[in-house]
Amino acid sequence: MTQAGPTPAFDAVVHAPLRLRVCAFLDAVSSAEFSALRDVLEVADSVVSKHLKVLTDAGYVKLEKPTGRGRVRTWVRLTDEGRAAYRGHVAELRSITADASRD
Repeated sequence: MTQAGPTPAFDAVVHAPLRLRVCAFLDAVSSAEFSALRDVLEVADSVVSKHLKVLTDAGYVKLEKPTGRGRVRTWVRLTDEGRAAYRGHVAELRSITADASRD
């Protein structure tokens, strides 16, 4: 029995270019430090924060600030819902572009 892929579904929250890049990066890892996202996106902290807030409010990412020794760092991970939304969005984009290439 083969596992079905994600259900194609356009997601306006994921679709914004920087949020799409955040989701793509986080889909490849279990979690990432805030500064790694900032560096990959090559934008200011405030820009990353703004997009993470939208994703957090949608339930797509979880922010964690483990306490302990040294500086407190913010870690970001996709939730199961966020991973499904991202993968469904990518599947929908692939479907759209496949349909366009047939014309």
